[in-house]
Amino acid sequence: MIKRIQEWLSRNDRQQPIEISPDNIPRHVAVIMDGNGRWAKRRGLPRIVGHQNGMKAVKRATIAADDLGIEFLTMYAFSTENWKRPKDEVDFLMRLPVEFLALELDELIEKNVQVRVMGDTDSLPTHTRKAMEEAVLRTEGNTGLILNFALNYGGRKEIEDCMRVLGKDIQAGLLSPEEITSELIDSRLLSSGLPDPDLLIRTSGEMRLSNFMLWQIAYSEFWFTDVYWPEFDKTHLMQAVAEYQRRTRRYGGLK
Repeated sequence: MIKRIQEWLSRNDRQQPIEISPDNIPRHVAVIMDGNGRWAKRRGLPRIVGHQNGMKAVKRATIAADDLGIEFLTMYAFSTENWKRPKDEVDFLMRLPVEFLALELDELIEKNVQVRVMGDTDSLPTHTRKAMEEAVLRTEGNTGLILNFALNYGGRKEIEDCMRVLGKDIQAGLLSPEEITSELIDSRLLSSGLPDPDLLIRTSGEMRLSNFMLWQIAYSEFWFTDVYWPEFDKTHLMQAVAEYQRRTRRYGGLK
């Protein structure tokens, strides 16, 4: 009964007009796409069907973000911890970028979307890596929305790798400890060149970061929803942006 009431309230909320100011659109939205497997389980379907429908939600979110004027959209596609999943599921997940880009890359190019990827791409299967490299190459001249896939990505590993590089520079006499600043660290992270996320969205009701962009989201606004990722659409993104606009970002100060 409680679940039915929650679903009714959710539908009712979606029927209300959503007011968004064009003057306060988050530049960078990061998304933890969660709930594909649970979405499928609720329907008595294999988990891979959930991942397939999650791929469709990626396209919907990209188009919606572009329509709203969001400049950067980072999607947490596969974490460094996801290798722990069953091999069959991992193999399927590694084929999804190939399938997604084969179907959608031409349209992304038409919409002036630039594709980027951050993560340990050298450890990806060859077919996955080549598909991502082709997408990055074919869209590098585009000047619209930047669609950034976090693929084989882990926030702690990113920071570890950054510290290792800085340590080698110090050891080689190229850098002194006193020269290390937040700006320098930003420049050595995988997200170099991107602004920090203004808004972080996580679907499926979970309220944790799961090792995602730990440095970059220090002052991001968080928006959590019970909606499973395959159900996510433009209305949900608009709800998140509307909530973002109702908040005041103080960055530790008083405003």
